[in-house]
Amino acid sequence: MTLAGMIGSRANRRRGEVVALIDGERRILCLTLGALAELETAFAVDDLSGLTARFSSGKLKAADMIRIIGAGLRGGGNLLCDDEVAAMSVEGGIATYAGIIGELLTATFAGRGEAVSANP
Repeated sequence: MTLAGMIGSRANRRRGEVVALIDGERRILCLTLGALAELETAFAVDDLSGLTARFSSGKLKAADMIRIIGAGLRGGGNLLCDDEVAAMSVEGGIATYAGIIGELLTATFAGRGEAVSANP
């Protein structure tokens, strides 16, 4: 299934939500203020512009991807720790994870028609 096929009507893009098929379940991800604060701490940055710079660099480790997806899942109401997120799978592997992160970052940080790079 393509990422575009996974984005469903349950997600409210105006709130920064995306839907992804993870571990066989459609799950809502959202980088809420709490999720963004969690990522600021995890990536040791001072503010949101630091997060944006980090994500725009296109240099993400697998551990970074787990943190971003985990924060997004928790922001979307999924009660999962990063160890549980690390054990999950998606069809298409790393490319699908990168696509989910790209959609999530775009929904969170980009205005209409803008894009944020999230290439691992």
